[in-house]
Amino acid sequence: MRLNYIYNFSFVSNENESYFTYSLYNSSIISRLVMDISGQIKQITWLDSTQQWYLFWSQPRVQCDVYAFCGAFGSCYQNSMPYCSCLRGFEPKSVSEWNLGDNSGGCVRKTSLQCEGSNPSYRDNDAFLAIPNIASPKYAQSVGLGNAAECELTCLKNCSCTAYAYDSNGCSIWVGDLINLQQLTSDDSSRKTLYVKLAASELRDASKNSNQARLIIGGIVGGVVGIGILLALLLFVMLRRRKRMLATGKLLEGFMVEFGYKDLHNATKNFTEKLGGSGFGSVFKGALADSSMVAVKKLEGTSQGEKQFRTKVSIIGTMQHVNLVRLRGFCSKGTKRLLVYDYMPNRSLDFHLFGNNSSEVLGWKMRYQIALGIARGLIYLHEKCEECIIHCDIKPENILLDADFCPKVADFGVAKLIGRDFRRILTNMEGSRGYLSPEWISRAAITAKSDVYSYGMMLFEVVSGKRNSDPSADDQNTFFPTLAATVVNQGGSILTLLDHRLEGNADIEEVTEMIKVASWCVQENETQRPTMRQAVQILEGTLNVNLPPIPRFNQVFVDN
Repeated sequence: MRLNYIYNFSFVSNENESYFTYSLYNSSIISRLVMDISGQIKQITWLDSTQQWYLFWSQPRVQCDVYAFCGAFGSCYQNSMPYCSCLRGFEPKSVSEWNLGDNSGGCVRKTSLQCEGSNPSYRDNDAFLAIPNIASPKYAQSVGLGNAAECELTCLKNCSCTAYAYDSNGCSIWVGDLINLQQLTSDDSSRKTLYVKLAASELRDASKNSNQARLIIGGIVGGVVGIGILLALLLFVMLRRRKRMLATGKLLEGFMVEFGYKDLHNATKNFTEKLGGSGFGSVFKGALADSSMVAVKKLEGTSQGEKQFRTKVSIIGTMQHVNLVRLRGFCSKGTKRLLVYDYMPNRSLDFHLFGNNSSEVLGWKMRYQIALGIARGLIYLHEKCEECIIHCDIKPENILLDADFCPKVADFGVAKLIGRDFRRILTNMEGSRGYLSPEWISRAAITAKSDVYSYGMMLFEVVSGKRNSDPSADDQNTFFPTLAATVVNQGGSILTLLDHRLEGNADIEEVTEMIKVASWCVQENETQRPTMRQAVQILEGTLNVNLPPIPRFNQVFVDN
């Protein structure tokens, strides 16, 4: 429990007993601890202002970290709903309990292992299913063996062994039920491949009679015919796609499309439906010949030569990430330079944060996921590209939302395309100045930490639902980032900082962590700012962070 400014607790241990004591500093506050079917212990607090209970704190914060949440042979995946599923070859022990959301009973085998029969030789009919990207289950036993084949054989000969894994740390086997299986993403450094023992009949039919031989021959013949039909269908689709692409532009290096200016002129209906704009150009809605919607950006102020522009566009086109807007193509005709992006139906983040339409208000959980998505997109730009890509203009207007409200960072790489005039245009752009780090003003070197600063300024706006430059309700001269950092440092009421349209409906610990991250991100000294990867770790609760100093640059900004 890190947020202890409303309660006091201590641990007592002696030769007779061990226990916790717990009390509230303010006796007028009503708070209770509950544990429900999720397995998490939760503290909820009553708010008189809304006459509702609100979640204040929970542990474990990640659902899949709850011990045996999915039971034996159940796999938990944090990014799916429902969280639990049975491994292949297994089924819920109690379907009715799973339907009610209680997965703790786990899963049982559809077919018993042959090794469990009376004849030990039946174990040769057992096999292993490879499950990639899995977290190591509880209670592994290390076995000193030299290679993966010996590890597999050891598990196969042991009727109690249910799974094995072999990696740089050697051979590990599991005996009995597999507990706390967690499915991870492919980029998680702790992932491993787990080999689970199954009855061979679950993977293949071991029978080799003549009927099966005829079936195999028939399957091969049918497969060859099917592959021929599939290849013909793929060729037809590819030719049709190529024809469609050639109708709207020329293929460039296999993945980019070079559009003709006339095609984009027609697609945007003479650039009539404007979606937005900045000092670098305006963005227009368009529809290609295949009816797919696009956003067309007309660049202004580019100083690149034709060859240099094409080279840099090709580099930007290779940057593919779920949290980046995909660049579909470009147009370069004389002085006309245009970029063609996927169209985002839910507009930009500023529309939802600062708009007046109450039906478009983003809930807290959605805001938190958007903040994480933006950070992951910036991690990709800073760490995963061949060279570090500094965005230079992170702000709500450059965060677009797709049909599922997944955030997409837009305008990355524009600094490369604009060239030497980028700094002059950006520092004079009214909508960007409030997000610029001190390095821009002092003309110091611009690094990835400049993007971190802009991200922090934007996080404050995600919390408050208004521009940082807007005066607060309580003090017309208070700069919101300074106010938020002060409230967190002094243990004040966090909910007073929250967007009033949310009516206090937010996880207080998440709000606090977001403000702390934002405050660290906007430190004047860039060496004190976290990296984007560290910011994500703090928001996800895997990295603890101290209370931040009140940002000095913000104080100077207010004084002036």
